Amino acid sequence: MHPEHPAPPAPDDDPRPQPPEKPLPNECCESGCPICVYDLYAEALDEHRRALAEWMRRHPNEPLL
Repeated sequence: MHPEHPAPPAPDDDPRPQPPEKPLPNECCESGCPICVYDLYAEALDEHRRALAEWMRRHPNEPLL
């Protein structure tokens, strides 16, 4: 391997990002909180999608699942 073209990290050294856990229905109090658990979940899901896209660029031969 050439130093200017390093090998991509192995999946064991760079694990696939795991999606966030979806809030359970009873975790939302439905009182109109300024920051709802569903808002936090949506933000975490967006971050997961970004992290997964970056991971897929580093591991192009891995299945998307």
